[in-house]
Amino acid sequence: MNTPLRGLLAAGAATAVMLTSGVAAEAATTAFPKYKAPKIFGTTFQADPKHDFTRGIHPRHNGILRGWITDVRGGAAEYAPIRWKKGTHTEGYFEGPPEGDSMAYASPIAKDVVFLSAYGCKTTLSDLTVSRRTGLGAKRCSRTTLIKRHDRERRPALITVHQGKIVQVQEIYTP
Repeated sequence: MNTPLRGLLAAGAATAVMLTSGVAAEAATTAFPKYKAPKIFGTTFQADPKHDFTRGIHPRHNGILRGWITDVRGGAAEYAPIRWKKGTHTEGYFEGPPEGDSMAYASPIAKDVVFLSAYGCKTTLSDLTVSRRTGLGAKRCSRTTLIKRHDRERRPALITVHQGKIVQVQEIYTP
C-alpha cells in the first residue's frame, strides 16, 4: 500500500476513535434515560400510581415531575408536585398541594446532578438564562447553587428522578 493512502487510513481510524469516545463522554454526562417531560404549565398534579404515600416520605419513581423543592437537608431534598393555576388579574401562578395533603417525596441529590437555571448561577438572580423556545432554564450551575437557591425559596422546576436520586433540576421561568 502506498504511503499517502496508509496515512489517510490512519487519520480516518484516529478520527473514528475520537468520535466514539466523544459519544461515550456525552453519554456519561447524562447517565440516565430520556424521560417524557410533563406539560410545563399543566393544570393538574402529576400522578405517581405506584407510589404509596402511607409508607412515609420516600423517592418518586423514575421520571420527570413538575414540582418544587420544599426543603433540603444533608444532601437530600423534599419535593412536591405543582400545577398551574390560571389567574383572574394575572396570567396565573404555580401552586402546591393543599395544606395537610401528604403528596410529597424525598430523594438524595446526586453528586453529579445537572442543574439548569433560568436565573443564572449568581445569588442575585438578575442574569436571565432561559431558553426563549421552551421557557426552561438553560444555564448549567453547580450542585451547591441548586441546594442554596432551592433551600431558601420554592422555585418551579422539572425534577428528574432516576433510581431514587434527583439527577436533574431544570427551572421553569416565571416572571
